[in-house]
Amino acid sequence: MRKFIGVWASSLVTMTGSALTGFALGVWVYLETGSTTMLALSFVLAFLPGILVSPLAGALVDRWSRRTILLTSDAVGICTSLTLALLFSSGHLEPWHIYVTTTIRSVLRALQVPALNSIVILLAPKEQVGRANGLMGVATAVSQTVAPVLGGALMLGIGLDGVLLLDSGSFLVNVVVLFLTRIPAPPSSEAGTTGGGTLRGEIGQGWRVLSAKRGLVALALFYAALDLSVGFVDVLITPLVISFASVSALGVVLTIGGIGLVLGSVTMASWGGPRRRIHGLAGFAVPLGLFLCLGSLRPSVTLVAISAFGFMFCSMIIDGTSRSILQLEVEPDMQGRAFAMFNMVTNTILCTSYFLAGPVADHVFEPLLAEKGALAGSVGGVLGVGPGRGMALLLLLLGVLVLVTAIAGYLQPSLRGLADKVSRPAPEPATAKGSAESEESEKSDGDPRSLDDTDTDADSDVEPEPRAPMTQR
Repeated sequence: MRKFIGVWASSLVTMTGSALTGFALGVWVYLETGSTTMLALSFVLAFLPGILVSPLAGALVDRWSRRTILLTSDAVGICTSLTLALLFSSGHLEPWHIYVTTTIRSVLRALQVPALNSIVILLAPKEQVGRANGLMGVATAVSQTVAPVLGGALMLGIGLDGVLLLDSGSFLVNVVVLFLTRIPAPPSSEAGTTGGGTLRGEIGQGWRVLSAKRGLVALALFYAALDLSVGFVDVLITPLVISFASVSALGVVLTIGGIGLVLGSVTMASWGGPRRRIHGLAGFAVPLGLFLCLGSLRPSVTLVAISAFGFMFCSMIIDGTSRSILQLEVEPDMQGRAFAMFNMVTNTILCTSYFLAGPVADHVFEPLLAEKGALAGSVGGVLGVGPGRGMALLLLLLGVLVLVTAIAGYLQPSLRGLADKVSRPAPEPATAKGSAESEESEKSDGDPRSLDDTDTDADSDVEPEPRAPMTQR
């Protein structure tokens, strides 16, 4: 695990730098424009371009050297951060500059995430994969928890340009780790060799590697169903709390939720998840749904904070278990395509829920539990009436949906079987011979196809999966 720990430590630094930058840029856009819509646009641009290029990105990850991809991405990340810092210092920074760089980073993230996810199985022994994914979750959780608190202080202390320079330094840490770490190429498999050829054929192979096993299809659908609820929670938690409490109370709720995120990741890192992985999926989806229901019952900061903690904690166990299943069930030289397609499906649902959350809450559910709303005399007697209670009803129904999803997961034989079996041995840890072969293969830098057999990897600056504050899956 020593090489993996080095990669993980670098990941923690760079994820924190990127999270600080994301927070600072969002604050700057809102203060500059005073528009929530303009702020929301930056969130959409962080997701949508990456979703659109995911099929191509996955094929390129399996075709090229992952190490080369990550080095290039870090170099571009340094350039974008420095460019924004120079524009801000000279007084020429505009919101559209941020939108352009956010789009560029979204496309790069579509390459980085499957590359990073697919190297875990190359660095960690099979029996440690769950813990390794838990550690990556720790890096994500810590960066997300620290960013709002530290980002605000840094904005006041060193300004936006200072935050951007720190982000550039975090990218540089990744570059150093990439140059110092040698990771063996993934072993060639029959499926990977068969899928090679044209980019179009390799993209299609990415779909086939998921659809060939019913269990992986079931996993994608299960995860997507949870993402539908996750997206609504991410958007509605702020207006729900503010509807009956202060902004400082919202900060307390989000902080406690962040603690749950960190502790969930630490638990996964130390435990590795249950022996039967269906319990790590559907088993933890049950309390996830119950916590969501609990937070909607009363306009209470205490109840919502408890729910946020439990919701975040359970989400990290589900996330780590899901990635472990993909890493153990898909051949290493196919994992770039597999993760790209999996992320595209699930993130599409997540992004859709972001679009729907506001209109559905404002125009459908809030009127139902207004003072004289259609459900004020019935459901209102349980949940209450007035501002925010319609959103509470929506979250209650989403909690029920999560519970139904958990039951469906347990009733799905292919998902239960897939979670328990390992269809292939994990690759051997890096040896001196493996390192030598990796270093030798790096000398052939001509045609990108010459990198096929030298998938040397290292860390990236992004979270294991581009995501909103709930999971970053």
